[in-house]
Amino acid sequence: QVQLIESGGGLVQAGGSLTLSCKASGLTFSRWRMGWFRQAPGKEREFVAWIIWSSAITAYADSVKGRLTISRDSTENTLYLQMNTLKPEDTAVYYCAAASASVRDMNPRAVTSYEYWGQGAQVTVSS
Repeated sequence: QVQLIESGGGLVQAGGSLTLSCKASGLTFSRWRMGWFRQAPGKEREFVAWIIWSSAITAYADSVKGRLTISRDSTENTLYLQMNTLKPEDTAVYYCAAASASVRDMNPRAVTSYEYWGQGAQVTVSS
């Protein structure tokens, strides 16, 4: 049974930093593509970043490029999202997700490309 469990959310002032973690069980990370998405109140879930676990190739949404960094620790089976210079518009529930398909066969920025999702971690940035 695949489980993705996020942690590390919280309340931070604008300009501050947070690191989200996503601990995985029931899957071999090296065979999966992993993503971070977020959903603000009243809005659709949107792409934040993805990573190919085996090669560490990454991609980001333009709105977070240069401020958020996706990474992974293979020994800990954990995915991370380091968030710096946070803005109030970054306030959302953040989800990690896992996709088994190759990036050649799917759109890694699409919600529908991912089979497994974590429960979400609330990030609130105050102005």
